[in-house]
Amino acid sequence: MKADFILANPPFNDSDWGGERLQGDIRWKFGTPPKGNANFAWVQHFIHHLSPTGMTGFLLANGSMSSNMSGEGAIRKAIVEADLVDCMVALPGQLFYNTGISACLWFVARNKQNPRWRDRRGEVLFIDAGSMGVMVDRTHRVLSDEDIKKIVSTYRAWRKGNNYNDVAGFCKCARLEDIQQFQHVLTPRRYVGVERIEEEATQFEDKMKQLVKQLEKQFNESEKAERIIRNNLRTLGYAPGRLDSDKTEPPN
Repeated sequence: MKADFILANPPFNDSDWGGERLQGDIRWKFGTPPKGNANFAWVQHFIHHLSPTGMTGFLLANGSMSSNMSGEGAIRKAIVEADLVDCMVALPGQLFYNTGISACLWFVARNKQNPRWRDRRGEVLFIDAGSMGVMVDRTHRVLSDEDIKKIVSTYRAWRKGNNYNDVAGFCKCARLEDIQQFQHVLTPRRYVGVERIEEEATQFEDKMKQLVKQLEKQFNESEKAERIIRNNLRTLGYAPGRLDSDKTEPPN
């Protein structure tokens, strides 16, 4: 079967998937996945079943973006170099009821030159949504409709070329050369950088006035505390400012 679209949520880090029976499988075009982890078996399974213009989106554990164990890094490198990775989205932890680990979204496209979209050959969109969502109880986080809309609209704007701009700390359009510099690691945080907080001059002035006022209050409190300590020392028979070796006998 060759599909135009594939959506999947395979089991994370599955170690009991029968890999020893599938050595030399036709699906392992980019490298034989390790017997102890099925992540890149799933990735290559989806790619194998895509049509020439097909796309797939799937969830995997965060380790799939950076692991170099048991040849996984080499498989990921081959997939990146084949220019199949379209978009990577890092998700926050505690989104699932059965595991608290963080996951990521992979979007893979057979043809980045689709006439319905902007030509994105040689480019990958990275989105870091790791700080999104709210805790609805002690162990479970939920992405709001606004969070999901922000992720979706960012991807669509990039895909169609409509008013897309990189946003420091959130999204970045990287070229294959950039990914090569990071040894084909696909963790969005490596690329999006840190959010820039730009303050107006008036905001800075207001904050400085508030800080100076607070500092003045602390100075006054410090002077008051010093006077109390000195008076207590006099009561105990210690001359203010003297060291312990200079102390006098306290009164009876």
